[in-house]
Amino acid sequence: MNGSGVVDVAIAGAGIIGLSLGLELRRRGLSVVVIDRQQAMSSASWAAGGMLAVHDPQNPAELLPLSVRSWDLYPEYLERVEALSGKKVPLRTRRAMQCVAPDRATGVRYGETVTAAEAAEFAPGLDAGDNIFEWLDEGSLDPNDVREALPVAFVTAGGTLLEETELLGVESVTDGVLVQTTRKLVSAGMFVNCCGAWAGEGERGLGGLPVVPVKGQMANLRLAPERLRCVVRAPGIYLVPRGDGRVTIGATIEHVGFDETVQEPSIRRMAAAALSLLPEAEAPPLMDMWAGLRPGTPDGLPILGKATKECCWHATGHYRDGILLAPVTAHVMAQAMMGERPDVGLEAFAASRF
Repeated sequence: MNGSGVVDVAIAGAGIIGLSLGLELRRRGLSVVVIDRQQAMSSASWAAGGMLAVHDPQNPAELLPLSVRSWDLYPEYLERVEALSGKKVPLRTRRAMQCVAPDRATGVRYGETVTAAEAAEFAPGLDAGDNIFEWLDEGSLDPNDVREALPVAFVTAGGTLLEETELLGVESVTDGVLVQTTRKLVSAGMFVNCCGAWAGEGERGLGGLPVVPVKGQMANLRLAPERLRCVVRAPGIYLVPRGDGRVTIGATIEHVGFDETVQEPSIRRMAAAALSLLPEAEAPPLMDMWAGLRPGTPDGLPILGKATKECCWHATGHYRDGILLAPVTAHVMAQAMMGERPDVGLEAFAASRF
């Protein structure tokens, strides 16, 4: 961005969606500024579990083509982030054990049943009880790795990052938009709303979106490193090993507005559920505990595509799958913005469905 504040694309929101889109647009040669009211990667992007839950049975069926394409794009995406940032963002796991609901035990299955020998190899000490688990081909990463690397990658690629900068308004003008911020007026060819949980209330004239914050509280248990070697998901609880003695557990689903306070009783109940599955793990007296705000929509699907205002776009509402969907969101949004046919159709994700 030059001194006069002229840029090809202005993006509001420096979470994993906004920065990944910015990185992809830079790869295509566009000048990009990403604006955030806080520090980059300071909200849902770092607070997430980090599961790349392609086949999570709780996901809406319409999400599957987007999820599968994103999983395909992930190796190249991580390779580019690492090369630009000089920081490692490894996949911490490459398999997931998903508890099968009783009504699915004899129905359609995503993967093979986990045998007792496999459970002993990948999750020794797991108390499955009467539960049936199946294998899912999906990975996980530590969001803190992405938090450290992605902003550096974007800036190294030539992007401009304006942190602690409030978006005040967006006005369509001839051949572009004027983006008013607390720091400067930015003239851009296009504007993209990637504001996550704040996308509905903080659009400043883009037109209302039904995006609401959905609070999730999480914590870390302790376990011998490498003892748990896959993600484990059961009703009401999941366990994500980080490979260094931390096992992240989550997460509550709370519709309490923008409240990000951590409530230890909720965390302890969640820990009890996790320990019933993995009794050898430890919930220390002083546990790492935190909360984040997911951007939820009425149908659980993201909002991707054109806004009603000229030269404006939406890429938000990813709910629990922002980290999973970051590569494909960047890919298909860049395609749509450049007038190309997206690899995955965006009709089901259009803002006009509301």
